[in-house]
Amino acid sequence: MAKIDFNLSKKTNDAQLSEVLIRFVPCRGLNLRAKSGVWISPKHFRYFVDREATKKAGISIPDKVTSVTVEEAKEHGYILRTSGEIVFLERFMTPQLLGEMKEAAKLEQLKIAIAQAYTETDKAEIDSQWLTRVIKKFHNPNIFIEKTNWKEKSIYELIEEYIERKNFSDFHAKAIRVLSRDLARFEAFKNKVLRQDFKWKVWEIHKEDIEEFESFLRNEALIAKDYPMQYAPILCNYPPEIGGKHVKLKLEVRGENTIIKLKKKLKAFFQWLHETGRIENQPFKGIKIGSEKYGTPFYLTKEERNAIAEANLQSLWLQHDEEFRKRLPVTDFKALSIQRDIFVFQCLVGCRVGDYYRLTKNNISNGILEYVPHKTEDEDAPVKPRIPLNEHALKLVEKYKGKDPKGRLFPFISSQKYNIAIKKICEICDITRIVQVRNPKTGETESRRICDLASSHMARRTFVGAAYKAVKDPNIVGKMSGHVEGSRAFARYREIDDEILKETISKI
Repeated sequence: MAKIDFNLSKKTNDAQLSEVLIRFVPCRGLNLRAKSGVWISPKHFRYFVDREATKKAGISIPDKVTSVTVEEAKEHGYILRTSGEIVFLERFMTPQLLGEMKEAAKLEQLKIAIAQAYTETDKAEIDSQWLTRVIKKFHNPNIFIEKTNWKEKSIYELIEEYIERKNFSDFHAKAIRVLSRDLARFEAFKNKVLRQDFKWKVWEIHKEDIEEFESFLRNEALIAKDYPMQYAPILCNYPPEIGGKHVKLKLEVRGENTIIKLKKKLKAFFQWLHETGRIENQPFKGIKIGSEKYGTPFYLTKEERNAIAEANLQSLWLQHDEEFRKRLPVTDFKALSIQRDIFVFQCLVGCRVGDYYRLTKNNISNGILEYVPHKTEDEDAPVKPRIPLNEHALKLVEKYKGKDPKGRLFPFISSQKYNIAIKKICEICDITRIVQVRNPKTGETESRRICDLASSHMARRTFVGAAYKAVKDPNIVGKMSGHVEGSRAFARYREIDDEILKETISKI
């Protein structure tokens, strides 16, 4: 007899919700697992989903209720059952909790959808990918169309199949869907602006089409300005087959590195189509991809980092002249000091900001911070950075213990506001030395103040740079930063400066 179980992922997102995982056992010897696409907070999971386990644990949940007080509703997890139906006590709930309950209600419907799909499918086709497709179809009934002939599928459907088959991480899947939207805008541009009858038919695409698409990537921002009336609807409307959420795009001129990355992703997609026998043409044959170019990495010195950590921001701000204070106004030094502490801690641990915002006290054990980077969490052997916290880092953890309403290590603000605060903090602390950077759009080297370029990612480079200067062992530093062995990004972060060269020569 077919059996469907729900469990909760141990990972949480920025809203501290965990995804419900599905285990489907249709028959003996077949054990299928997939993500449900339903997110619930761990503390409410037992009430929303696993009621039987809740009762076995000795927690009283009434089966039938005629009236209820606010206190009783809170006592029983805001969920009650009457005649087998869930009663949503909306007047007792926060919008977030109500949203969770409505999400949880989908799970019973999903059970029915899986069971029905199983009865209608050839048993030889039942596998984990089949289960994933059933779940996608459940969440997107109006746009999910099952097609047996791959030539009936649009390029956007094939890209979604490519993402699914290759089992990419969420991070990489999002990047590929950016490419998918670029392809959609190119197709719309050809049809609506140039008045050409064009459709991406992958089995008919050749070198000239790729070259024309590359030209479009370089000039799209200018095209949108030249044809504002025709281009406005293109930015708002995408084919329904494109997965993921997307909003109206603000176009900017793409740099060479961005174009190279997009070409690499498109080439990999066409290689997959060719390797799986879907196409015989090889449109990238004769196309030069190029290689990404980056400038010399810049980051804070240990002395600059410590100066920021020890600074009295209000006192330093008042020491600047009136013109400076007007240009860089600060109304809440307490809030700015909190972001300063958050930045300093990031400089001491080197997390990517996406991982940083997910950290909780559970990531720290015996003075060591450990986490699974979001970038590699879906891989078979994900990297697990381990960073011993120094005295200052431990003091910051203790200082902000219990301060974040979501239970995270620190009271984070949006990443955009965080980056603005970092720039402001650096300038107040007179961290204004000139660094040489490569303009990503023109490729030219420019002189800029480091405070104007400061961001959360500079904290990561500061950690790697300081750690490498201390131990000069990429394996040790990589273990803490989460870079895999041979990472080209890691090679860019650590600068072999004159100080390291002189120390090496002195030992010869």
